[in-house]
Amino acid sequence: MTDHVTAALEALDSSGDAALKRVSGTQQMLRRPNTHSFVKNAILARVSLQDLAAIGEFLEPIILRERMVLQEPKRKLEHIYFIESGLVSLRIVAAGSILETAVIGYRGAIGASLLVGGYLSTYQSMVLFSGSAHRIRVADLRLVMNERPEIGEHLSRYDRALALHCAQTGLCGVRHGREKRLASWLCLASDAVDAQVLPITHEYLSSVLGLRRAGVTETLSRFEEQGLIRKRRGVLQIDERKGLEQRACGCYKLISDAYACRESRGSAERTNC
Repeated sequence: MTDHVTAALEALDSSGDAALKRVSGTQQMLRRPNTHSFVKNAILARVSLQDLAAIGEFLEPIILRERMVLQEPKRKLEHIYFIESGLVSLRIVAAGSILETAVIGYRGAIGASLLVGGYLSTYQSMVLFSGSAHRIRVADLRLVMNERPEIGEHLSRYDRALALHCAQTGLCGVRHGREKRLASWLCLASDAVDAQVLPITHEYLSSVLGLRRAGVTETLSRFEEQGLIRKRRGVLQIDERKGLEQRACGCYKLISDAYACRESRGSAERTNC
């Protein structure tokens, strides 16, 4: 068990020179033919090879370290970040309180709304689990989008899914109970990092979900008794994913379906989105 958790955490914690080398290697692959298999970010992986080569000329590999702030509210953003690994918390910070509205992993990008919506964000984006990303200057991405509008279409579809995610999170906070909200968060975070081991603490869950810490601990202990999860020092492992999804509220499926709809390629699937 210990070896398994350690290996999973090392996969999530892509820090240091080795991680930078891996990301830099991916950047070089972006300029070569048939490179989609080397790009994990779902947005970049779905653009055409020609568009990927065009945007790849401007991408810069970057390590995402825990607690790194990528975006501050009401401040001009200089870069768009395409997440490759790790987890970023999108939150509203006001009067010393934090309300998390979404978690963003390899399926998304930080700052996409600014390109397709043209307004200053009210959100803060902070790295929750360390990882890696490709970043590009906003001005450079605008130039590429002007010549290759398909890139903007992919960003716009992602932004719509993210907007639903944020809105549904707000609704969930006032309508659903502790157990359903915790189960939903764990499932969404697991999806975002494509892993079943999450380096997360009770304190963090209590803070961003606006729940009492004792209540979070009680609920997670119940999940553990039911064989859904296992808790270790600062680490939570999902053992029974289907069972956890059954404990989650309907918000999880709505959000998950929104991202799946955005990622689908078939015309029939897009019609149903």
